[in-house]
Amino acid sequence: MKIAAHRRFSFCLIHLTLSWMSSWLLLASPTACCFAQETSPAIAAIEQQRGRKTLLQCNEDERNTRIQRFRAYAETALDGWPVPGFSIGIVQDGKVLFAEGFGVRTPSNSEAVDGDTLFAIASNSKAFTAAALAILVDEKKLHWDDRVQEHLPSFRLFDPYVSSDMRVVDLLCHRSGLGTFSGDLLWYGTPYTPEEILARCRHLPQAGPFRSHYGYSNVMYLAAGLIVEKVGQKPWGEFIQERILEPLHMKRSVTSTTKLASMTNIASPHKNTEGGIEEIPWMNWDSMAAAGGIISSARDMSQWMILQLNEGEWKGKPIFSKESSDAMWQPRTIIPVSAASKKRIPQTHFRSYALGWGLADYRGKQLVSHGGGYDGMYSHQILIPEEKFGVIVLTNSMTSLPDSLAYRAVDMALGAPDRDWSEENLKRYSDSRKEFYDRIREVVTPKVPNTNPSHPLEAYSGVFRCPLLGDAKVTVESEHLVLQIQANPNMVADLEPIHYDTFRIKWRNKFAWYDDGAILFIPNATGELVELKLDVPNDDLWFHELQFRRVPE
Repeated sequence: MKIAAHRRFSFCLIHLTLSWMSSWLLLASPTACCFAQETSPAIAAIEQQRGRKTLLQCNEDERNTRIQRFRAYAETALDGWPVPGFSIGIVQDGKVLFAEGFGVRTPSNSEAVDGDTLFAIASNSKAFTAAALAILVDEKKLHWDDRVQEHLPSFRLFDPYVSSDMRVVDLLCHRSGLGTFSGDLLWYGTPYTPEEILARCRHLPQAGPFRSHYGYSNVMYLAAGLIVEKVGQKPWGEFIQERILEPLHMKRSVTSTTKLASMTNIASPHKNTEGGIEEIPWMNWDSMAAAGGIISSARDMSQWMILQLNEGEWKGKPIFSKESSDAMWQPRTIIPVSAASKKRIPQTHFRSYALGWGLADYRGKQLVSHGGGYDGMYSHQILIPEEKFGVIVLTNSMTSLPDSLAYRAVDMALGAPDRDWSEENLKRYSDSRKEFYDRIREVVTPKVPNTNPSHPLEAYSGVFRCPLLGDAKVTVESEHLVLQIQANPNMVADLEPIHYDTFRIKWRNKFAWYDDGAILFIPNATGELVELKLDVPNDDLWFHELQFRRVPE
């Protein structure tokens, strides 16, 4: 799951670049009082905003004028960003104000994007999994504080205490002690089921203290999806379809790429390359659907935002209770606000993660949001509960455009001064892509020229086993080495010497998140090559977690 370089995410991920908010004022000491007498940039921005109507306060003509200005701003993004097309949904006070498309589904056929075009929403699916558990909590079939092992007895992580004391609520707020995106290679392109993925998670390293370290975890949402399946007595996808999508009349939304074959008006994913964009196939994410598997449209997601802003009620029908809505929007895990983030958005002082949602303050308002990053598609969603406002941006490319347009819409809703988020983020995105490809060049460029492998090629061949992921096989083909990561049939690479026992990884297939990398063969004291280490620069899939050792013949 993405977020200039993130998935879940992202996104993208998110990471996925998520948005969050809740504003405090501390005047508890004389020192604090002295500081309070000075006008901070954030307070100055709020004072500048005073006297400007929010969108909710506007009459119909004023609202339509703002929407038209926003539409014109969104159209300009097609000129600068490497994004073929995107769709935007905006809601306020229980109504859909805007559900439109821009650009094309893919440049190869020039079919237009509209408000019903389907995109992967990726990690925006996490809130659906949280809502599914909320429904079961309302039905008294489970409790947020149930131990995970009560429902999944085989659940194991890096520590016996953590394994036994992990609660359902812990699965949803990224405080398991695992690192961000840890274990994502277990589900990415592998045949492993969610049960098999979780069984292998016991090999993942601890990255921080349980319940106090923020580490964005897709694999913990797989566990949450299995609890939905076990307690709800039907597969996660069926539960989401029957208890959420159908009641909300989200008629075009599905929970698997396997449903797309019979559907039309579907955007194509695109990888952003050094030279532009490239259409790529849809990737099946069924094994991690509970963390990021839903495919939807701006119009359908508008119904979802209305449900959320109505605290679980949709057109007079309760989907989940107000108590559960409150529970899902309570801050659970603190997320540090970096110096760079403070400089970029000085109106945000606090960030935290709730249950499937990120929280933050912005211009004195609470934002409830999430980003999503899928292979070739990024998205961003922001709700302002006090303004009964929501916006979602879905794109068929991997850039930070969704964040830019979502924040522009938020500023429109709050009556804030215009800010050219698109121009600012395009520069930041372009710089990040240059840095990404520089990282790859650094890894694959020989540090010691004119060297040769220390052993005959046959000495490098064999089977190498990783307790986490499974086997890797190295063979000799046509006088060069070939690597096969057997858990992922698409991970086949030709190996070219860089220097000594380090080889360049040249993948035969294209991947959305990474390109070439390097592999190092490590000898033991007798000179036998017994270990592999992979260095594949990217920001989402951690090849450094893979520890391969030779399997004796």
